Amino acid sequence: MANNLSERTFQYQSSLPPLPVPSLEKSLSKYLNAVQPFASEEDFKATVDIVRKFQEGVGKELHQKLLQRAKTKKNWLEEWWLDTAYLEVRIPSQLNVNVAGPGPYLEHCWPPEEGTQLQRASISTWHALQYWNLIRTERLHPQKSGKIPLDMDQFRMLFSTCKVPGVKKDTIRNYFKTEREGPCPSHLVVICRGRIFTFDAVCDGQILTPPELLRQLSYVKECCDGEPEGDGVAALTSEERTRWALAREHLINIDPHNDTILETIQSSLFVISLDETKPYSTPENYTNVRAAHTLTGNPTIRWGDKSYNSLSFADGTFGISCDHAPYDGMVLVSMCWYMDQQIKVTEGKWRGSDTVRPAPRPEELVFTVDEKILSDIRHAKQQYLESDLQMVCYAFTAFGKAAIKQKKLHPDTFVQLAKQLAYQKMHKRPGSCYETAMTRMFYHGRTETMRPCTQEAVNWCNAMMDPTCDVSLLLVAVAQIEQFTKKASFDRHLLGLYLIAKEEGRPTPELFMDPLYAKSGGGGNFVLSTSLVGYTTILGAVAPMVHHGYGFFYRIRDDRIVVSISAWKSCRETDAASLFNNFSSSLHEMLVLATTSQL
Repeated sequence: MANNLSERTFQYQSSLPPLPVPSLEKSLSKYLNAVQPFASEEDFKATVDIVRKFQEGVGKELHQKLLQRAKTKKNWLEEWWLDTAYLEVRIPSQLNVNVAGPGPYLEHCWPPEEGTQLQRASISTWHALQYWNLIRTERLHPQKSGKIPLDMDQFRMLFSTCKVPGVKKDTIRNYFKTEREGPCPSHLVVICRGRIFTFDAVCDGQILTPPELLRQLSYVKECCDGEPEGDGVAALTSEERTRWALAREHLINIDPHNDTILETIQSSLFVISLDETKPYSTPENYTNVRAAHTLTGNPTIRWGDKSYNSLSFADGTFGISCDHAPYDGMVLVSMCWYMDQQIKVTEGKWRGSDTVRPAPRPEELVFTVDEKILSDIRHAKQQYLESDLQMVCYAFTAFGKAAIKQKKLHPDTFVQLAKQLAYQKMHKRPGSCYETAMTRMFYHGRTETMRPCTQEAVNWCNAMMDPTCDVSLLLVAVAQIEQFTKKASFDRHLLGLYLIAKEEGRPTPELFMDPLYAKSGGGGNFVLSTSLVGYTTILGAVAPMVHHGYGFFYRIRDDRIVVSISAWKSCRETDAASLFNNFSSSLHEMLVLATTSQL
């Protein structure tokens, strides 16, 4: 991970190619393929006609304007995506947009254990600070796909970054600088029992050691233990965005010092949340640490807008909650994987000096509040704690990547088909599905949509629910998904065309008003929001995109497949636990099918 060679973290940024604009004809052809599984013959004919008219008329004009935009911007999508996917969204982002996940350390050297919270938190904080230092000194390897460098810009957003609410649109403030660019903040913020503290993580140019961090965290804990809880201003970050923006403006108007405190929190490297709960979890069942506590835990001790909240629980387990706007999940996965490897190698112990240098004690940041702010905090806590998010996180341990590859099948495709089959068993219809793809081989590239619910996948699922199943359909479905997902990339193109029309004040083109557009997942209406987090020990979770949908994140190991599934309790037709059970049985059926047919 550290780079001793001449390659610097950001050295390829200026040479990355611009984000291309796909051909209109190809994008619309892929779109028609993607909507087919959700259409009757009659509906599909109507959509084909709408697409033809769009291609020959307004779509052609909009496409030309998009090509013009791409000539002046190295990434024509970047600002649009940030605004429409994140900054203009008004629903509470801590629950609906943030990414969360459990610390994987309980799988090896840090099982749940009373009395270890602060010691472990000081060690995990130290490893996170080492990662910050790798980026700051540009010694983190530039990531590559084969030999092709990937965009590393998002790594600048991991530390000292915060979203700030606006009445109509939020903004991102990033205070990070590399060493060559100049000084940057080096303080941490610790939140405990609704009270907020800060201290510098660097002393005389050296990062504090775990024993030094332990002293600072112990001081915070001692200040809070046995004392009344603080005002819990952090809970405001869990509010609907415009409400939070107005509350924030009021907070600054009460006392200018409140603005200084907000700036201290926003510019901090990251937030450490000392959580009093004990969400006992095991390597087979992460549900407690995932569900009850990372996405939906105590809102008075998380700053929901920070790019990195490290959650330290009273039983010595960990979680994270991070704002999704400044970066995508794989950036976080990279850091968490680094930390997991380091903690594993050192067996979760500090083997360096126990000397504790003199340093200033943590300073408490006390907001001046009035009755209106206290009322806003009560409202924020109430709406957050009434959340009806259901989350399960289980490990399927019967087999994993090794057995699937033995059958010469791609593990990700195998899991996607099992998930689709599980959904169709439960809901008796195909589920529109989003799977994350990345475009980081281009300048400031982020993500693109893959749509694994192809007509062939649906045909295969129907066949699997029929006792006379023909195994050849499995191979057809696998081949089609792999071909289709490799050539995904049309959703962001369509979004670009839609936004050009909107910016020019034109009426919304008929293509986007067609019921099949939303029914197939267009416009952020996917019933299954899925992501392969990778082949490591790191897993994340998000809320479903739509009320009648699921979030479905998974990681694939040699001997297991670990899945976190979310759903809304208020939707009677969805149930996360049932989807996992159906997913497990689908995996078994598929392996039996692959074995008996001697794939």
